[in-house]
Amino acid sequence: MAGKRTTRRRTPHDPATGLLPLDESTAEDESTAEYELSVGDSVPDDSLANDSSAIDASGKVSGQASGKASGETPARSDRVAEAIPKKGYRVSRRTGSLRRPPPPAIAGGETAAASVSETLTQGFGNNPFDPYHADTVQRAGYSGRPTEMIGGETSRELRDQVQSLCPPVPGVYGMFNRSGELIYVGKSNSLRNRLSSYFGQSARGEKAGRIIEHTRAIQWETQPSDFAAQLREQSLIRRWIPRFNVQGVPERQRPVYLCLGRKPAETFYIASSPPAKSECVAVEGPFFGAGRMSRVVDALNKTFRLRDCSQQTVFQFSEQLSLFDVQPRPGCLRLEIGTCLGPCAAACSREEYATRVSEAESFLDGFNEEPLIATQEIMDNASANRQYELAARARDTLKSLNYAQRKLGHLADARQKYSFVYAATGYDGRSIWYLIRRGEIVDVAAAPADAAQYREIKPLMKKWASRLAAGNSRVTSDYPYTVSVVAAWFRKHRKELKQSFAPETAGRKYRHLSRVPVA
Repeated sequence: MAGKRTTRRRTPHDPATGLLPLDESTAEDESTAEYELSVGDSVPDDSLANDSSAIDASGKVSGQASGKASGETPARSDRVAEAIPKKGYRVSRRTGSLRRPPPPAIAGGETAAASVSETLTQGFGNNPFDPYHADTVQRAGYSGRPTEMIGGETSRELRDQVQSLCPPVPGVYGMFNRSGELIYVGKSNSLRNRLSSYFGQSARGEKAGRIIEHTRAIQWETQPSDFAAQLREQSLIRRWIPRFNVQGVPERQRPVYLCLGRKPAETFYIASSPPAKSECVAVEGPFFGAGRMSRVVDALNKTFRLRDCSQQTVFQFSEQLSLFDVQPRPGCLRLEIGTCLGPCAAACSREEYATRVSEAESFLDGFNEEPLIATQEIMDNASANRQYELAARARDTLKSLNYAQRKLGHLADARQKYSFVYAATGYDGRSIWYLIRRGEIVDVAAAPADAAQYREIKPLMKKWASRLAAGNSRVTSDYPYTVSVVAAWFRKHRKELKQSFAPETAGRKYRHLSRVPVA
């Protein structure tokens, strides 16, 4: 039998440019690599066969392809790039055809091109933990140190510039590829030493070697202390999500957050980043190990008899009226086996479910051992009655609950201990005051150097005192991920606790704390 004959519909060319437009019917598959080759724009990795152009300090590509400089016939991609009359078209390495794609959307409503442009022209962006941009601080003659960027076509060029320009001070750094994409963010107590290590023999073949192979520009931003560098690094990774910071990271090292929320029937779940305050009852973390935390979530939902079904499930509590006298059916077997209250089948009231949610929230404080005691009794009774399958399930649940309580206990300990103002090293010996509430960075200010500056900052100190006096509420800050940085910092540097004080004592302390010895 003859095969079915297929025909390919030709797509009309763009009358203005003679180029193929990009739409859903003509889009190539994901295996086709397409790169932006607009004149005057940045050129991605491997988009030109013979390319010796260099990236200047602004991240733009300058110079010509090596084939043109030597008088050789330009490659097809070079000829196509010269013929592009408009920006925004892309050329396929496989076919050489040109297409104009829509700009890919990213978080925050920006486009990918806009985010890259912002990175190259404005540095890494706003630093929420840097108080030196405030007008009062600038009038006093203090300012943050500038961000610097270097570019080079070879690793030798980058190495030479690092050794001659990069200072041996704390800070963060970012690696950019040929297209201007931020591919890696790191921090160090000595920027020069850390960046120089990427060009050594020991880095070849490792992750550092792979990063430097793709790097055509390096940007660094000095920080006043190692503590400030750690905060800035975490902020940048969360904002830009560089691919070498997330790709290849083992599951056990991926940070996740344990969340209790998702109305109208709250449940435990894990998230890669803290959800909005309005979306959840409580958030704890970060914890490392997505796989293990998934088992913890399963154990917690079963222990507190909370649902674990999809948000698309229709929930109906027992007090809700129905037009039809039909008992709704549960969507799974958990109601029947006693591990769920069944909010989808009108098997519980809203008040009964809320009571269980409150008990689950108290467990997140890290000091509630009742679920562990109850699970231990279930395991012992099942074993005594030779119900070994039930005993094995209870054993696994108990193992996950013990792990969760141990981790939550560490966080609870940090939240109880760390609620104060911390005077850390600042630029030029002037300290930075961090307001830490329940282990999280809440606010930051430049320490006053004299009585006049203290009078300006005094109203802020009153606000800080009110926030710390609010009690042990679960209202989190805008930076919940900082609790891990704060806890690790004071665990390793216990002497730094001497630089902490209450906001009410700032008037008596600032004369001593506004001048912290430079490390």
